[in-house]
Amino acid sequence: MSPLLNRRSMLAGTCAAGCAALAGCATYSAAPEPQTAPQAGGATAAPQPGGAAAPLVRTAEVPVGGGVILAAQQVVVTQPTAGLFKAFSTTCTHQGCAVTSVADGQIVCPCHGSYFSVTDGAPTEGPAKKPLPEKAVTVSGDAVTLA
Repeated sequence: MSPLLNRRSMLAGTCAAGCAALAGCATYSAAPEPQTAPQAGGATAAPQPGGAAAPLVRTAEVPVGGGVILAAQQVVVTQPTAGLFKAFSTTCTHQGCAVTSVADGQIVCPCHGSYFSVTDGAPTEGPAKKPLPEKAVTVSGDAVTLA
């Protein structure tokens, strides 16, 4: 083989390897999609005829001392004590991941281990320093609705 052909082959191979490495790096540098939990009750907050919002969740679906993640509405509804309902944003105040579960009286963000109180959204553990933003809700009958 001629030296020119070997040199071209080497340059083409080097370029292909470099491009493949860069493409792999681009994939890893992309921001991860927020993790979300399935929505309870299949309820949506779409407006109803007459201007009333559809219920986020039924009161019976929210355990006392726990809560329900409503991913589509980006809301977590909690019931810290019987009959008291609270709602918070599902966006973690640490780095914006979505909280995905409620367990043992705490709202859990899986990304970096932040935990928030079901009572007031305050951080109880992990790197988050700010509480989850509260959202106003109303309870009418057995329905919890954004206010």
